[in-house]
Amino acid sequence: MQQPAQQTVQQPVRPPTLGLVTIGQAPRTDLTDDARPLLAGFGVVEHGALDLDRFDGPEGEHTRAALAPAEGEAPLISRLRDGSSVVLGHDALAPRMRDAVARCERDGADATLLLCTGHFPAVPSRGPLLHAEPLVQQGVRALADRAAVGVVCPLPAQREDVGRRWAELLPGPVSVAAADPYAPGAPEAVVPAARELAAEGARWLVLDCIGYTERMRAAAAAAVAPGAVVLLARSLAVRLAAEAATAVAAARGGRPE
Repeated sequence: MQQPAQQTVQQPVRPPTLGLVTIGQAPRTDLTDDARPLLAGFGVVEHGALDLDRFDGPEGEHTRAALAPAEGEAPLISRLRDGSSVVLGHDALAPRMRDAVARCERDGADATLLLCTGHFPAVPSRGPLLHAEPLVQQGVRALADRAAVGVVCPLPAQREDVGRRWAELLPGPVSVAAADPYAPGAPEAVVPAARELAAEGARWLVLDCIGYTERMRAAAAAAVAPGAVVLLARSLAVRLAAEAATAVAAARGGRPE
């Protein structure tokens, strides 16, 4: 008697999944509109280094003090869920960053992107962990070559550190100006910085913080002379990270591990 043919059970195929780790609190609703068209067809898991911290009342004051930059340390700035911002130190963030990356990987991220253009020490991970800073910097280096580059960073206290790190990488001249992306009046807050850098001869302008938005890019581009190109850190980082997540998912056959 002929045995019935065995049917192959198809495992469910899932889309590539990108983990997004902010140094502030998730969800980053200010990022969603800009990232959505870049991540069409992707699964996204999002966690923040400060998700478990409170920033209201006396406990909030203690938290801000504990996370503040050490003396002589270049500061970072990020967004909280309520739309306010907090100034942070790299060292204080390190254990919280490790925990947020682990949560993204637990939730199925094929690759995880650290949504900060600051410089962090190594963070352990099971899968590909992408740092926004080198993605942005190497992308700008490839695009700008030896042309003059103007970099907009959030805080005046960051200018020296940001200028040094970019100057070490780029072969052409580098200038830096500050504009807080979380200040009232954004996106117009970036306009004076963009004009300053363009007046100094910058051919390429880089909005070098994940907090800068497409609306801010448009405001900066409209404020400078035609021919100056405005690059957005969040777009460069998310596009390249999406490529990595797609490749890793394809290598796994698009199936959960």
